[in-house]
Formats: sequence, C-alpha cells, structure tokens
Amino acid sequence: MKKTLLSLTVAAGLLASAPAQAAEKLTVLLDWFTNPDHAPVITAQTMGFFEAEGLEVEIVEPADPAMPPKLVAAGQGDIAISYQPTMHAHAEEGLPLMRIGTLVETPLNSLIVLKDGPIKDLKDLKGKTVGFSVSGFEDAMLGQMLRSAGLSVDDVELINVNFSLSPALMSGQVDAVIGAYHNFELTQMEIEGKPGKAFFPEENGVPVFDELIYVVNKDKTGDPRFAKFLAAVEAATIFLTNHPEEAWNAFIEAYPNLNDELNKRAWADTLPRFAKRPAALDAGRYRRFAEFMAEAGLIKEVVPVETYAVEIR
Repeated sequence: MKKTLLSLTVAAGLLASAPAQAAEKLTVLLDWFTNPDHAPVITAQTMGFFEAEGLEVEIVEPADPAMPPKLVAAGQGDIAISYQPTMHAHAEEGLPLMRIGTLVETPLNSLIVLKDGPIKDLKDLKGKTVGFSVSGFEDAMLGQMLRSAGLSVDDVELINVNFSLSPALMSGQVDAVIGAYHNFELTQMEIEGKPGKAFFPEENGVPVFDELIYVVNKDKTGDPRFAKFLAAVEAATIFLTNHPEEAWNAFIEAYPNLNDELNKRAWADTLPRFAKRPAALDAGRYRRFAEFMAEAGLIKEVVPVETYAVEIR
C-alpha cells in the first residue's frame, strides 16, 4: 500500500507540472540487456519522469552490444548508452557521435582475485595467470595497474577465458581476471560461496573515467528532446537515491525476471556510481583519459574534447 501511494503521489505531482501536449517520442538503445546499471533510465520510465517531461521513451535492448552507437550514428536511434573508452575510439574513427551525458560516473571494470587466495597485493601477480575477455582496453588497463605495482604485462600470463570471467577464477583456471564488473561479479562469487576481492583501476594508476555514457548523433546535438531526457534522468537518479527500495520495486514490477538476489544486491552496489548531474561534463577528466589511451596505443592522437563531448544547457 505504501508503495502504491508513493508511486501515485510522485506520478501525480510530476504530471501536474507537465505541459498538456502530445508526447515526443524518443528511442534509447541500451548497451546490454536491461540490468541495475540502467536504473536511472528505468526509474525515469517506471516512475513517470519521462512522461513529466513530455517524452514517450522506447527502451531497446541490443541484439549486438557493439551496434547501438553505430546505429545512432546512422540515424537509426536517438540515444545510445555506450562506454567512455569506446567513445574515444569512435571519435578517432570519425563516427558522427557526441557524448551528451553520463550514466555511471566511475569505472565498474576491475581486476578481481579470490579473497582467500594468494593475491593480496598487485605485486603478488608476478608469475601468475590473468584471465581476460576482450583484448585492447583491458590489456592497457591491466598494464597500467601492473606498472603501478612495479610490474609489467610480461610478468603475468594472459589467458583468454572468453566471457567466463568469474567461473574461470572460481574454478582455479586463472589467478585473477581483468574486465570483471565489481558490482556484479563480486556479488555472484559471494553468492556461490567463493568471495572475491577487487582492485580498482582508478586507485591503481588508471585515470578515472565514466563507465557508461549517453551518446547521440553529432548532427542532432541541438535536439531539444535531449535536454528533456537528461532532466528526467537526473530527477530519476535523485529519486532512486532517496527511495532505492521504491525504485527497486518498480524496476522488478517492470522486469519480474530480474527479481533475484544478484540483481537486488547489484542495485544497491551500483547506486553510489550513478551521475547525480548527468549532463555535466568534466573536460579535463576526459582529456586525461584520452591521453592515457593515446599513450597505451589505443588511439593515435588526443583530439579536442569539444569535438566528441558537450554539456547541454
């Protein structure tokens, strides 16, 4: 009853201030299947924040996770959720994309080991095996983390475990994994009785970066719907910060198949990571990370931030 009353109160308050006009349609392409990483977007949908801004938002899960930014670049979608490292690479490739906002403002990516295993510090990785899924950025991130401990990638053996990161670690196939999300893999390991420990890249030599961002077609940056979208997402983020259980109940009502222990705990673990000011842009931070990517050979040059990121006012 409390849930229903609060939902109705919030929705009524929001809709009372919304303009009486036909809703503007907007398509948002997710980076992956719906999960707690998308909480602000889902909350904006389930709790009426998009409707209050006069938006009718269609949320689409991708058949191929690599495609959403490319589809938006081709005009086949309005907003795509993507990753900051990917944005830098797309900027160099010349894709007509522009970052307009941030969803998750800190890395979720991490290096994970068994909590009771032999790796207590990064320097203990010398002579050990490290599993990975995708080469490129993960290699560069691992290399920088190792250098912060006085090691190099030559001091470890890299093993491609495809996307079986936590299973490979829990089974003893590898001593550590890089590229695991600490808000999911750590919880999954604990649930299965094999607790892990995360080493955070931003604490071990890697410049801090946005894990998830909103990107649009560069030629459509001035579309007024985007400012409304970001306003709705900001309001939703504040709401779920203040009322996490209410937002969670609305989430699982919309996606009952996600009502399990892993997603419930991931919901709480991810909450501090969401951008409270999604439209804000820290140009210096983006430039520092671009410099890191250039030094790692992931991009050829550091281009001006304003060519691929903007703060919508």
